[in-house]
Amino acid sequence: MNAHDDFDRNDHGDFDRDTGRDDPPMINVKKAEGLPVIGPLLAKIFDKGSRVGVVRLSGVLTDMGGMRKNTLSYARVSKAVEKAFSIRGVRAVALVINSPGGAPAQASLIAGLVRQLSDEKDIPVFAFVEDVAASGGYWLACAGDKIYAQDCSIVGSIGVISAGFGMDRLIAKFGVTRRLYTAGRDKSMLDPFSPEKPEDVERLKDLQAGIHEQFIDWVRSRRGDAIRAAGPELFEGRFWIGRPAIDLGLIDGIGDVRGVMREKFGPDVRLIETSAKPPFIPAFLAARGGGIAFDESALVNGAIAAIEDRSHWARYGL
Repeated sequence: MNAHDDFDRNDHGDFDRDTGRDDPPMINVKKAEGLPVIGPLLAKIFDKGSRVGVVRLSGVLTDMGGMRKNTLSYARVSKAVEKAFSIRGVRAVALVINSPGGAPAQASLIAGLVRQLSDEKDIPVFAFVEDVAASGGYWLACAGDKIYAQDCSIVGSIGVISAGFGMDRLIAKFGVTRRLYTAGRDKSMLDPFSPEKPEDVERLKDLQAGIHEQFIDWVRSRRGDAIRAAGPELFEGRFWIGRPAIDLGLIDGIGDVRGVMREKFGPDVRLIETSAKPPFIPAFLAARGGGIAFDESALVNGAIAAIEDRSHWARYGL
């Protein structure tokens, strides 16, 4: 691992939410030897608190979210991640994760950005699991130098899954004929309205195996000696709760962002959240002609996507 384990515990600060300004707010700033606090300048001088950037990574990983609120993608969170590492005087960055997984490329992009910035700026990263960090969610957690969870958090599920529906018998029952024309023998691979072909399934499994191997390599590179004693079941898609996950080396301890950061940086540590804001326009509305209009297709697609997202959470009993 590339962990940053040594910390100076003499610096302290306040809890705060990022407002887009680097200057600390005029709250909880003590007078220095009788000198009153008279403005932001003195607040800046006498506020010696450690600052920790906090980024919330919550939702199903997908770049198909559009204006949906409860999804997670590189495009949606990259600016928040960059901003967390750019806070003046920041001592660490905390990732608060609540994701059942989803698109592996999105997990790889987000985790890769975190590691690039951590290495470039020599700033340690801590990951904190809330309900679940499974599959792609655990991929994100491994971007942290240390991973913490709750006793009842779900972590792991190091595997790859694909799911769909076979509709060929359904349309045949209603007398519907499928007309499909392609240039390229494999262009219609796994078409849900055509009978399943064994060679298509075999090719899909090959693709899954390649992604699975990348996932395993990432976990091994990030967790290092912590998982060395773990058996092969660690990489077969199983998941665990907090305490057993510690024994397997999947996480480093039990704790939440406030408690652990106070322990490492002092009781007045200042947590500055830079998390991406959810979209303002609901998914069923669209910008048209300089205004906002009802979009029927977006509403239908959003409903289908919501069902798919729900299935991701339901897999872990959530």
